Amino acid sequence: MIEFSDRSKRFQEQLSAFMDKHIYPNESVYIEQQQALSDKWDSPPVMNELKAIARAEGLWNLFLPESHEGAGLTNYEYSPLCEIMGRSPIAPEVFNCSAPDTGNIEVIERYGTEEHKRRWMIPLLNGEIRSAFAMTEPDVASSDATNISLLAERDGDEYVLNGRKWWTSGALDNRTEILVTMCKTNPDAPAYQQHSMILVPRHSPGIKVLRSLRVLGYEHAPCGHGDLEFTDVRVPVENLLLGEGRGFEIAQGRLGPGRIHHCMRMIGVAERALEAMIVRARNRVAFGKTLAEQGVVREAIATSRCEIDQARLLTLHTAHLMDTVGNKKARTEIAMIKVVAPNMAHRVLDRAIQVHGGAGVCQDFGLADAWALSRAVRLMDGPDEVHLDTIAKLELRRKLADKPW
Repeated sequence: MIEFSDRSKRFQEQLSAFMDKHIYPNESVYIEQQQALSDKWDSPPVMNELKAIARAEGLWNLFLPESHEGAGLTNYEYSPLCEIMGRSPIAPEVFNCSAPDTGNIEVIERYGTEEHKRRWMIPLLNGEIRSAFAMTEPDVASSDATNISLLAERDGDEYVLNGRKWWTSGALDNRTEILVTMCKTNPDAPAYQQHSMILVPRHSPGIKVLRSLRVLGYEHAPCGHGDLEFTDVRVPVENLLLGEGRGFEIAQGRLGPGRIHHCMRMIGVAERALEAMIVRARNRVAFGKTLAEQGVVREAIATSRCEIDQARLLTLHTAHLMDTVGNKKARTEIAMIKVVAPNMAHRVLDRAIQVHGGAGVCQDFGLADAWALSRAVRLMDGPDEVHLDTIAKLELRRKLADKPW
């Protein structure tokens, strides 16, 4: 039997009630306001209104330990909360629990100086600014992060950055003030000691937005996904995190929790899609009977229920291991859930779209947008193939009996 702490259960009840009262009714308001803005990279007013209510109710920075203005929840305790937030595209930001800010806050908290925290982490914790994570590049296969080539050369008390980044989510948002950037500082060092992580102020001279990238046709304003060019961008030496050549060390610390957060949210997306599928099946009539009476639709509902619960159990197991043995020892499980959850959500959403027919691929039910997101998550923080390769390597290293049968 799955059991959560009393504190986690209280938050689950609070979040669910908040979603019913404030989030779902305002999803359409958010879209209408965003479309009416003169600058699409501004945030709709309703977002700040909802943030204020959430913060007043203590539903704020739930992903963080208590000592750093968070709720003090373990990964396991936070899992169902992240799932609840994942049910709506606007909810994570309302509770100040949205990517890439969560990972960037953790990076600055762990590896930043007191000045970094004052200038960027505290405003991020307060929801006053937003951030972006600049890692992926268009000219190299970024699934192999040793290929990252944006160059940062030391020039006195500054680094000079030259290169290009894309899929820098959040870079187009007018509230974004800081880019946590993976760069190459030591080209002649061993492969995993060539890269560093540096904090680049978003409006530094030399940063040019080449274009906004669309995810299967969706622009995702006001956050957006930037294609950026860095030309002689000068950043103070003190903005380097931890030291030269330690970028991979920081990236691994950031991506472990980030990957499982993606998976938790995907389970919430899939759960809501299944609910929509059930409502549609009960109410829609075709060939003289409701869709719920059609065997193929029942099979879609049943298969979806099985797959969602399987993914949830694996996610909770992974969260428990992260809490008890650490992220490094939970590498296999983190890789497994990063493959399982987005693929599961993608399949469930596909079935929900099919049951909705033409309505499923338009904007009326949010299924098409969620489907595009689930497909993209299979590439975020490493594509399926990289995680599957990791799983296989770790399995092959396991010590087995000579005759397992």
